[in-house]
Amino acid sequence: MRCKSGYLKFILLVLGLVLSTAIIPRAQAKEKLPLVNTSHLDYLYQKIKVDGRDMGIIHIYADYPDYKYVEAKGEGIACVDDVARADIFYMKYYSLNRDPAVLEKIKMLTNFLLHMQSWNGFFNNFIWKDFTKDTTYRTSVAEPNWWSWRAVWALAEARNFFLNIDGQYAGVIKPGLDKAVDVTIKWLNENKSDSTSNYGGFNIPTWLPYNTAADQAAVLVKGLYEYYKTDKSEVVRKEIEHLCSGIMLMQAGNKKLLPHYAFLSWENTWHMWGNSQADALIQAGGLLGKKSYIKSALKEIKYFYPFLIKKDFINNFSVIKTADKIEMKDSAKFSQIAYGISPMVMSSIRAYNTVHEISYARLAGRLGAWFFGKNPAGKKMYNPKTGVCFDGIISGTEINKNSGAESTIEALFTMLEIELNPEAKKEIMKFYKNN
Repeated sequence: MRCKSGYLKFILLVLGLVLSTAIIPRAQAKEKLPLVNTSHLDYLYQKIKVDGRDMGIIHIYADYPDYKYVEAKGEGIACVDDVARADIFYMKYYSLNRDPAVLEKIKMLTNFLLHMQSWNGFFNNFIWKDFTKDTTYRTSVAEPNWWSWRAVWALAEARNFFLNIDGQYAGVIKPGLDKAVDVTIKWLNENKSDSTSNYGGFNIPTWLPYNTAADQAAVLVKGLYEYYKTDKSEVVRKEIEHLCSGIMLMQAGNKKLLPHYAFLSWENTWHMWGNSQADALIQAGGLLGKKSYIKSALKEIKYFYPFLIKKDFINNFSVIKTADKIEMKDSAKFSQIAYGISPMVMSSIRAYNTVHEISYARLAGRLGAWFFGKNPAGKKMYNPKTGVCFDGIISGTEINKNSGAESTIEALFTMLEIELNPEAKKEIMKFYKNN
């Protein structure tokens, strides 16, 4: 009996040790999980061959619950806009992990962007399921528009990236990049002026893309910034400065007056998605030695972003100015998407990296908490265990559980930046633990 009793105690002791290590407290286990998980993005990636050349695409849609690929009706299966996003993300990600598989994806995605460049220097956006270009639909025509600006940005990043890794391939990228930058500047200069027009009582600059599109101008500035870093073209520098001067004129309100230094997106309206004006200004300001750009950007980040958090975020609004009064009109809370949150997180992190004020890093974490339930629906939007980010919040009770390219990549941009900043990560983990 004594022997059996001792043996039983030994078994129970071993079993207890096993259980104590296996059953990790919920919060502790979550803290050990990295926020960045590329599994779903890797799933959306596909290597294809077109005209005998290998290249990579990112499938645009994947629908809940099985997340099978879904074609964008009337447009295609993949687009330059998302491939460029993924290319930029993977380049940043590779700088941290040096995974050869990631490097292969970067080159294949870059090949796709080069393939989609049209004879006129701009880019068609979509491809069909047979891998032919969609050249006619309004969101795919090779013209100066969002997808062309994003292609310029990604190709400029890729050229700089490969200069230190594969100089020969960097040389492959350069002709297409040069042509895209040249035709873009030519297009901007065709209607170049320093005039303004009145929208809702605001004097809005008309020399931005499509007269007043500050959101598009910001993406273009980021691309030209990457190009100028290497080429030091005086023509490009002047264009960056002209675009930035226009973006700053789109800033409305003040510390006390709505909309609290927000950069309007287009005319006298603001929308949540793609609002990267502050990020672009800080980048350009640092490179060109323009402190005024940085000061302008910090105002939006410091006063407007906390206002949005307090309001549980807003999808869009317009502003009307009369005398010294500004009113917010046509405000809508939904939908809310990852592409609305990501630019603000990126801007806040860049602010911290530039002026080293800890409040900006903490703000980035508070903004990023939107992905972990600090949102109007109170639902987790991104799962670090799977890499899936839901496509949006439709209402206070309804979530779009599909998980396409844009949402996935913008969530990963956010998580990567927060992972690299201890203060931002500490802040976001307060919300992560509770979900």
